[in-house]
Amino acid sequence: MSDMLKAMLGFLAAPILIIFAVLVFRTTLNVMGVNIEPMLSLIIAFTPVWLPFLLFWLLYEKWMEFVKHKFMHQQGRTTLRIKLPAEVFKSPEAMEQVLSQVHNVQSPDNLWQTYIDGKHPLVMSLEIVSVGGDVRLYINCPTKKVKNAVESQLYAQYPGIEVIEEEIDYTACVVPDLAKHDLFSFWMKQKGDEEYPIKTYIDMGMDKLPKEEFKIDPMAAMIEHLGTCKPYEHLWVQFLCVPHAKKNFKTGYFHEHGTWEHRIQDKIDSLMGRGHDKHGPAELENQPRLTPGERSTIEAMERQMGKYAYEVGIRWIYATKKGAFDGNMIAPTIRSFSAYDLIGRNQIGVAWRTDFDYNWFADWSGKKKAKLKLRELNKYKHRAVAHGNALQPSMPMQIMSVEELATIFHIPSSTVMTPGLARIPSTRKEAPPNLPTGSFGS
Repeated sequence: MSDMLKAMLGFLAAPILIIFAVLVFRTTLNVMGVNIEPMLSLIIAFTPVWLPFLLFWLLYEKWMEFVKHKFMHQQGRTTLRIKLPAEVFKSPEAMEQVLSQVHNVQSPDNLWQTYIDGKHPLVMSLEIVSVGGDVRLYINCPTKKVKNAVESQLYAQYPGIEVIEEEIDYTACVVPDLAKHDLFSFWMKQKGDEEYPIKTYIDMGMDKLPKEEFKIDPMAAMIEHLGTCKPYEHLWVQFLCVPHAKKNFKTGYFHEHGTWEHRIQDKIDSLMGRGHDKHGPAELENQPRLTPGERSTIEAMERQMGKYAYEVGIRWIYATKKGAFDGNMIAPTIRSFSAYDLIGRNQIGVAWRTDFDYNWFADWSGKKKAKLKLRELNKYKHRAVAHGNALQPSMPMQIMSVEELATIFHIPSSTVMTPGLARIPSTRKEAPPNLPTGSFGS
């Protein structure tokens, strides 16, 4: 409720300041002996003309923030823990199907739903976490319309899986008290333009379902590192996902923004050396010769155009008890994202961290850094993106297709044998011992 209260206070702040400013202005003119009655009469007479525009200009953003928070709280949040089956033979394409089926943009049917009800796409958070070396997978999602869909799709795609609704969110074990916990937060982003996809499971050949001994799961490095956490350490990786959809006046935006297909097509045209008319050079000898890498990139980009997409923010937090901070846990976590790098196409790297390049100059007292850490912990718990301010820039939400997203978050294959990654014991029974062994008719 604190976020909703802040939005309400922000909405009321502008009118209060306007009234205060008018009173101060009037008092000042009275002290100076200026007769302002004719001026006030004229202003009041034209109030129906100028006041609606002024209030709209001042209050629009705060009002939209308020109604969106109201809608979000009405939908509720649920944390689902995914317990893995003993055997997983499916490729990440199964998770791609899950993410496609639960892609819900919450499109408003009319302006009332947009500007009064605050209907808008909501955040779904995919999480890979280690609680004292116990590696777990979670999906935190809106309770209404999304929770049941997520559960049913997981059961449909992964036989033997178990999805449990957590009564107490796992983040409650780290309290916002820096006297008890040390913590560090990172935001990751794609280094290149988002139109160029990262290395996906199709690039790795996992869509061809190789034999188990030949599978290389891209999540293995991250899960293995998460399993090395000590009993008092926590390492949480979070993928905040908002369904990618058109933005226009009907959905609450003044400036219209289409989906990313047109931008991808422009990139493809640029790589192929053709203009918007889609025709290449007239002379055959002048046509560009694509390298195998460029051809593979274009094929991958065209695949993304035909799939659902999410606006994704990647945050991770390392927390431990006070005085036990281990800096050696940082670099391997960052490097685990290199499994999705494709040199020359796109990579995932650090966008921001709860630190300063020159602490002795930017934060000699340490108070700014402490404030950022508590803010990030709070935003992680609320599955929210921090809006930019003087200390922290606005975190990037970059577009990823369901193919890319399923590559970095899926149910790990049976080849991932990390001790900290618990699996449900197999329920498959042995064959009865009295089955006939000879051929029929012998």
